[in-house]
Amino acid sequence: MVKAAVIGKDGRTSAITRTLQASPRITGAVRSLSTWSGKPRAVALAEVLRSTEEYRPDFVFVGPEDPLEAGVVDELEKRGIPCVGPGRVLAQLESSKAFTRELLARHAIPGNPEFRIFRDLEGVEPYLRTLGEFAVKPDGLTSGKGVKVSGAHLRSIGEALAYTREVLAGHRAVVIEEKLDGEEFSLQSFCDGVHVVDMVVVQDHKRAHEGDRGPNTGGMGSYSCEDHGLPFLSGEDIRAASAINAAVARALLSDTGQRYRGILYGGFMVTRRGLRLIEYNARLGDPEALNVLPLLKTDLVDICEAIVRGTLDRVGVEFEKLATVCKYVAPEGYPDAPVKGACISLARVPPQSDRMKYYHASIDERADGLYLTGSRAIGFVGIGPSLSEAEAIAEEAASAVEGPVFHRRDIGTPELIGRRCEHMRQLRLG
Repeated sequence: MVKAAVIGKDGRTSAITRTLQASPRITGAVRSLSTWSGKPRAVALAEVLRSTEEYRPDFVFVGPEDPLEAGVVDELEKRGIPCVGPGRVLAQLESSKAFTRELLARHAIPGNPEFRIFRDLEGVEPYLRTLGEFAVKPDGLTSGKGVKVSGAHLRSIGEALAYTREVLAGHRAVVIEEKLDGEEFSLQSFCDGVHVVDMVVVQDHKRAHEGDRGPNTGGMGSYSCEDHGLPFLSGEDIRAASAINAAVARALLSDTGQRYRGILYGGFMVTRRGLRLIEYNARLGDPEALNVLPLLKTDLVDICEAIVRGTLDRVGVEFEKLATVCKYVAPEGYPDAPVKGACISLARVPPQSDRMKYYHASIDERADGLYLTGSRAIGFVGIGPSLSEAEAIAEEAASAVEGPVFHRRDIGTPELIGRRCEHMRQLRLG
């Protein structure tokens, strides 16, 4: 029997906790060592260490990125507590876009776009003009909301320079890249530092509103297909992404001498010129975790133990051949001016089952009800033998929430996916 603990409070961590709790090998309740969010780093770290001393888990699964960047894994492993999550040096894969771009370049790993790293404004304007269309990325954690691209967010070289100046005032560097045109997808992989095992590919939806309009968010929802592909992807696209994840694990071990134990999450884009890496995350995606974990047939405890022991090649990781659609319910006004403190009701939501699950994220659970705290509140997941069935299940549940909330009704629908497929068809023809 095993004692497990998690760090974090979001939809992803709720999904991790529930999946661990379903294991027959878990003794007692999976313990939350800290919500981490909203607390000063020193306070949150002290809370984790104090809780660990009291509970002494057999392993800790780190949910969000902030504790990884803060070095919580290093501190826990000093105390003999193994973790599913990389130490601070390896977590730079997410916390430093410059680190990742240079890693791929140094090891000749495919996927980098045209890019340059700047630590001051010298040379920025000529490079922006050379690229013509570009993306400006802070070198640091921004909760998925720091990247701005020409056209969508930056309407001129002047606006791009102003944003670059703003970024450099708060970050050590800025990465400026060519603007990519294509379709994005996420490939998450379990990794023990040597062996890499892929999960099901997922497509996330960052824009707040239907038709991919509005500001970027942490992710309004996502879908996966019953064949474990995506309608606009070829088998070669998925194999290329898998090869990049495996090559990155080898490169990290070669450069640092440390094994990356945790989740390698590559955000990729298929373009006219082939596959490109948008970014890496050093933990499960949110919402992507809500798609893949309900499909996991293999005991997550067995996988976690194999990750920390370096024996992932001995575990047969399997996923159900079912489709999933996740739709996040968020407060009205999210992400720029979200409603906070309002009560919502799930009284009309169908009961959870093998075909519909929901996960609390940014929600305050009080004795008299559920209250919005300003970010994505609850992720609803439909699971079915086809994408259309999964979408209908998720839509029915998300639409039943009462209160000042909204969700993207178009996620997983034939209309939106059809536009994505046509976009990709035109790019491949060109």
